[in-house]
Amino acid sequence: MSETTAALKAELLQAIDQRRDEIVALLQRFLRIRSVNPPGDTREAAAFVRELLDAAGVAHRTEAFVPEMPNIISRWEAGQPGRHLMLNGHMDIFPVTNEKLWDAEIIDGKIMGRGASDMKTGTLASILAFCQLYPHREKLNGALSLTVVSDEQSGGRYGTKFLFDEFGDEMEADCCLNGEPSGLANLRFTEKGTLRFSLSAKSIGGHGGYAHRARNPIADVSRLVTAIYDRYHLKLAALPPEIDAVLTSAETIAAADLNLGKGAGDVARRITVNVGILQGGQKATQIPTHCVAHLDMRIPIGSDRDAIRADLETLAREADCEMVVNEDHSYPASLTDPFSEMANILRGNIRELLGHDAPPVSSLGGTDTRYWRWRGVPALICGPSPISMGTDEEHVTIDEAIAVMKLHVACAVDYLGSTGPAAK
Repeated sequence: MSETTAALKAELLQAIDQRRDEIVALLQRFLRIRSVNPPGDTREAAAFVRELLDAAGVAHRTEAFVPEMPNIISRWEAGQPGRHLMLNGHMDIFPVTNEKLWDAEIIDGKIMGRGASDMKTGTLASILAFCQLYPHREKLNGALSLTVVSDEQSGGRYGTKFLFDEFGDEMEADCCLNGEPSGLANLRFTEKGTLRFSLSAKSIGGHGGYAHRARNPIADVSRLVTAIYDRYHLKLAALPPEIDAVLTSAETIAAADLNLGKGAGDVARRITVNVGILQGGQKATQIPTHCVAHLDMRIPIGSDRDAIRADLETLAREADCEMVVNEDHSYPASLTDPFSEMANILRGNIRELLGHDAPPVSSLGGTDTRYWRWRGVPALICGPSPISMGTDEEHVTIDEAIAVMKLHVACAVDYLGSTGPAAK
C-alpha cells in the first residue's frame, strides 16, 4: 500500500469515528422504514437511499421491474485505470411480530430494529463507503459501483437478478463486497444451494371414523415429509476435497461455532431439510380434503442438487403427492476463493481494526453474492452478527455497526488503492 493510500485510509476511518452519532441516527432512520417483504414495497427505503446519494453529489438512477420494488444503481470512476469494485446490499426485510422493532430504540448499546442484522446495517455501510470515497476518487484506481436492491428476501427476481438480466454489462465487476449478516470473526466464502418446494395431497374427505372411505391427505404428506427427512436431513454432502479440508480445519470449526452456535461447523458440511409450513384440515373428526407442506432444503457445494430434485419428484409420485418447486427460491451453491485478494484484504482489516483473525467458513443462508460468484467474480460478505436476524430481538450493537462501516471503507480503499487491469 502506498503512503498516499495509507494516509487516505487513516483519514477516512478517523472521519467515521467523528461521525459516530450521525451514523447511528441514520441507521435508526433506515430501520424505522417498513420495507417488509412480503409484500416487498421498498419505495420509502429507496427514497432514503437517494437522499444520501444526492447529499453526496453522486449521480444515480432507479430501475424497477415493478414500481414498488425499485433498485438504485450508481457508479463513479477513479482518477486512474484499475479494477471495478461492486458494493451491493438490499432494502427489503423480514416481517415482524414485535411492533416495537419499528422504534429502533437504543438499549444497552444495541440498536433494536427489524433489519438491524439483515441487512440495513450492511447496506448503509455500502452506501456511506460509496459516498465517503467519492470526493477522494482522484487518489484511487478503477471504478466503484453501488447497487441497492429490492426483493432479496424473495429470491431476487425483481432485484439483483433483474439488474443482471437487463443491465448485465453494468453489473459485471472484478470483485463484489456485500454487507449481509456474517459476523466479524469469520470470512464467508461459500453458500449452500437451495431447493424450495411444496408437497400436496387431496382427498374427497369425510367423517374421521370412516377411514375406509377416503385417504387422509395430512397423513400422506406427513409420511412423505418424514421420508425426506430420513433420507436427506443432516446427510453429509459430497464436498470437493479442498473445500472439505477448509471446513474441517480446527480454526474454521471454532469460528463457525463461535459465530452461530455449537454445531454450526458440522452443519455447514451437511444437507438440511426444514418443513416451515404445514396446512390442512378444519376439524379433528373430519378427514381433510387437502394438505400442503412447504419445505426448504440447503445443499452444500459438491452435492448434485438436480439429482436430489429428481429423487424427491420420484418419492412424491410414489406417495401420490404433487411436488411443485419454487424456481425463484431454488438455486445452486456458490463459492469464492477464501484466499483471493479481497478475502486477504478483509481478513487483514479485521485483524488491524478488531484485533482478531477471521477464518473462512460457510454461510448457512443465502445472499445476492451468488450472482457474482456464479460468474467467477470474487464476492465477499462483511456484516454484523446473524444470530438475531428475523427474531423479535433483532439488533446490532453500536460498536459492531461502526466496525462494519469502517471495514467497508478500509477494504474499498485497499482494493482501489492498488493498480490492476483496466476497469470493466
